[in-house]
Amino acid sequence: MTRFEYATVEWLWDAGQLRADLPGGKNFAAQGEYAAVVDLLGKLGKDGWEVITCVSNTNWLFWTLKRPA
Repeated sequence: MTRFEYATVEWLWDAGQLRADLPGGKNFAAQGEYAAVVDLLGKLGKDGWEVITCVSNTNWLFWTLKRPA
């Protein structure tokens, strides 16, 4: 059976706040617009993370990511 790790990425686009929470209590926070989101998701993708869900409301996007543990 394959086991997975999960992470989240949150973006408040009107404030330009970007945050990623990774396993083990690691997190990343930054200010940025579209390019910063693309850069972060690209870096996470190179580390094996894939987006599995995305939800949004008003000024907020929230992604859940997974990768094999």
